[in-house]
Amino acid sequence: MTPILNSSAQIETQDTESATPSARDVNAAAALRFGAGFLLHDVSRLRRTVFDQRVRPYGMTRSQWWVLAHLSRSRDRAMSQVELARLLDVGKATLGGLIDRLERSGYVERGNDSTDRRVKSVTITPEGEKMISIMETIGHEVNASILAGISRDDLRTFERSLFQMKHNLLELMKERDAG
Repeated sequence: MTPILNSSAQIETQDTESATPSARDVNAAAALRFGAGFLLHDVSRLRRTVFDQRVRPYGMTRSQWWVLAHLSRSRDRAMSQVELARLLDVGKATLGGLIDRLERSGYVERGNDSTDRRVKSVTITPEGEKMISIMETIGHEVNASILAGISRDDLRTFERSLFQMKHNLLELMKERDAG
């Protein structure tokens, strides 16, 4: 039996020559059963995997490029390690090890906060900026491949939908934090 989508968007099965469905059939059935959330998670996971493969020759791990990517969002200012750990949703010790490795590679440097000596801040070095430039180029290439065959109108609709989903999720988080 192979899962198929009928005209009312319900999963049915269809006899095929093979009694064992392919991995693609199983994944398609799961995506239909669990909906957009499953697909969003799967696409995001697959994109990270492809990106990982492309930055690996530069000696970057997923955790390292994730730190650099977040730091690059605030290039005009240093970011405290505590703030960065919160954004990345990792522990301070985990982040400390990542920053140690990035610092040894010359991509970031630690410093003291100008207003509080206890706060360690992290900034991107010129070498880190070069790596971010490489990562941005790779990201654009990966995105172009991912979006191949999708019309501009469909892409705009998809982006608006993602922004609304993000807004809704942030509101749910606010409600949880307030309650």
